[in-house]
Amino acid sequence: MAVTYQDYYEVLGVPRSASQEDIQKAYRKLARKYHPDVNKTKEAEDMFKQVSEAYEVLGDPSKRKKYDLLGHNWKAGDQFDPRNWDFFGGGRNRSGGQNTGGATGGFSFEDLGDLGGFSDFFESLFGGLGGFGRQRSGGAGAGNRSSTGTSGAGAGTRKGGDLSAEVEIPLEEAMRGGKRSVTLTESAPQPDGSTRTQKRNYEITLPEGVRDGQKLRLSGQGTKTAAGAGDLYITVKIKKHPRFRVDGSDIETDVDITPWEAALGSEVTFPTVTGKATVHIPAGTKSGKKIRLRAKGLSKKGGGKGDLYAVLRIVVPTQLSDRERELFEQLARESEFNPRG
Repeated sequence: MAVTYQDYYEVLGVPRSASQEDIQKAYRKLARKYHPDVNKTKEAEDMFKQVSEAYEVLGDPSKRKKYDLLGHNWKAGDQFDPRNWDFFGGGRNRSGGQNTGGATGGFSFEDLGDLGGFSDFFESLFGGLGGFGRQRSGGAGAGNRSSTGTSGAGAGTRKGGDLSAEVEIPLEEAMRGGKRSVTLTESAPQPDGSTRTQKRNYEITLPEGVRDGQKLRLSGQGTKTAAGAGDLYITVKIKKHPRFRVDGSDIETDVDITPWEAALGSEVTFPTVTGKATVHIPAGTKSGKKIRLRAKGLSKKGGGKGDLYAVLRIVVPTQLSDRERELFEQLARESEFNPRG
C-alpha cells in the first residue's frame, strides 16, 4: 500500500523551528477559518481534518519529537510502500535493491516509544509492517514479531486529543472567582468521513483574580477514546470594562479630583472592582499622577497579585455660581502662579 507523506509543518504553515506557542496560534487561526460551523464547503471540512491531525502531533512536544525523527527523512508528496522496506537493515528498498545501510538511520523502535496518536502515515509504516511492535526483537528480519506488537496496532491505542476553547467573563467575575457553567460546541470526525457537531456543558472553577489570557486545564475532558481521554484547555478572556482598564495583572481606573483637592491635598474615596477604596492625595498633586494600591489587581504568573492604580484627573467646574465666580476671580488677582513659566 502506497502512503502519501504529509508534512504537518506545511499544513499549519509554520517552520520546523516554530515554538509550541507559534504552533498553537497557527492551529487556532486555521481551525477558526475551516471550522464546519463557519465554513460549510467540502474543501474546508477536509482542511479542518488535516489541521486537526497536524496539531494533534505537533501540539504535543513528545509526539512532535517522534514525528521529527521520521518526518524530516522524506519530502512531502513522496510515495512509500512499507512492505518494501526492512527497517532493521539488510532488507530491500522500493526498487528491489539491497538496503545495506538500514532505513532507520541509526535509531531503534525503543527510541520512539509509544506511537499511538499519529496519523495514518505513521500507522501504515509501523502498525502495518507484518505486526512489528515498538521493541526490536533480536535484530531479526521481517518475519519475526514482537510480543508487544499486533498487526494494525496504533489506531486502537491512540489516546484522545486535547481540546481548546475560550470563555469571556466580566472583570468583576474575574476578581471574585467562583464556579461557572460554559457550553462549548465540539466537532468530531466520524468513521464515514463526516463531521458531527455537538454541544457539551462544563462547569469550571475560576480562581480568584484570574488574569486575562490565563489557561485553565480540565483533565480528561478532551477527546475520548478507549485508550483514554485528552484534556480541555480553556483560555480566559476578560471583557472590556467601561471604568477599569486591565494591563496584564494590573488594573487602572481614573479618579476625578477638584483643583482645590489637588492644591491643598485631601482624602478621596472612589469605587474599585470589588468595593471602595480611600487614598491620600498629597498637596500640589498634578493631573495624571498614579496612586498605587498594592495587591489589589489580578493574579500574576509567578504567584501573588498585581496592583490597582488610581490615575488622578483634575476636573474644573463648568458652571459657576456667583460666589464661586467671585472666589475664582479673587484667586486669579492674588495668585502669582504661572503654569506656562
